[in-house]
Amino acid sequence: MKEWIGVFAMAFAVSGCAQGGILGMRSDATLEPSQFASSAVESEKTALGVVGGGLIGGQLGAGLTRKDHLFGLEAEYRALETTPAGRPVRWQNEATGRSGTVVAAQPYRVGSQDCRQYSHTISVNGVQRTSKGTACRNDDGSWIVLN
Repeated sequence: MKEWIGVFAMAFAVSGCAQGGILGMRSDATLEPSQFASSAVESEKTALGVVGGGLIGGQLGAGLTRKDHLFGLEAEYRALETTPAGRPVRWQNEATGRSGTVVAAQPYRVGSQDCRQYSHTISVNGVQRTSKGTACRNDDGSWIVLN
């Protein structure tokens, strides 16, 4: 039941998104995690509209805190969903000093799915790591990373 509440809360939050994005901020603004993020992550299904945890959920995010992951996932979702091609979406966790930047390329269609290539660069103690991938939007509006 708790998992479904998180999924419905996320769907409600995403359905109310305006042109300015989830938080109504510019794409170069520092992000704060969504109020619905913790319940979505706890369900370990779709977190912030990115299935499987996005690029930051893989090797790129190894050693990051749960809150770092939330910041990164929200940035990935905003880059994929609402940010023009080539514009960076930045995030920073003031508590850990870790930060990242997500940049999505021009959207394209494969069959009936919208897809975008994107990169996510994180900075941990001054050391940068980058991961690249392609994500496609599912029928339910969530994004899934293909590689």
